[in-house]
Amino acid sequence: MLQFITHKTARYDEIEGAVKALEGGCRWIQLRMKESSVDLVENTTQQLLPLCRQYSAKLILDDHVDLVIPTGADGVHLGKMDLPVAEARKRLGEEYIIGATANNFDDISKAVDEGADYIGLGPYRYTTTKKKLSSILGLEGYRSILEKCHDNNIHIPIVAIGGITLEDIEPLMQTSLSGVAVSGCVLSAEDPSDYTRKLIEALDKNGRSVAAESKL
Repeated sequence: MLQFITHKTARYDEIEGAVKALEGGCRWIQLRMKESSVDLVENTTQQLLPLCRQYSAKLILDDHVDLVIPTGADGVHLGKMDLPVAEARKRLGEEYIIGATANNFDDISKAVDEGADYIGLGPYRYTTTKKKLSSILGLEGYRSILEKCHDNNIHIPIVAIGGITLEDIEPLMQTSLSGVAVSGCVLSAEDPSDYTRKLIEALDKNGRSVAAESKL
């Protein structure tokens, strides 16, 4: 599973960057516009959603629970300081996807209890695309947390996030992760679409399917 998280760069705005990822084969876009107005996020969603549908891709909104149903997006991703997963589930019901950010096992356990469909676990390493970082996990952090999930019968899809590049895919996927979320490495590549294709090829080679595990 490859998730692409949008952000604006000197070369691409959120929509242009997402299109590059879609052209490369990514079928999961998270629209992240932390410092933008609700109106701008809604307008961008309305522009991006038809493009995602053209590629049979899911569109997840970062934080904006109240925009999911009106815009027709597929779900929402919630950070640790955003609306609680349980409250989002009450508002959206079971039809929509809800993802949650986690930095440790307790975060994962809480999100699962509240009804999350998947977890973004990180950060793997330092990243400039997020201002407030939790503790860096590294490979050993992922191994430890995922082993604890297994021991506690938690089998929710978990994707790594935070400064991940193509070279990280093989070692990360050896920890039994379900996939990775990327942003900067794609948008800084000379050819973002080709880089996306290479990420997907590496995931296909080293990963495992999550289709049977959830509605993702």
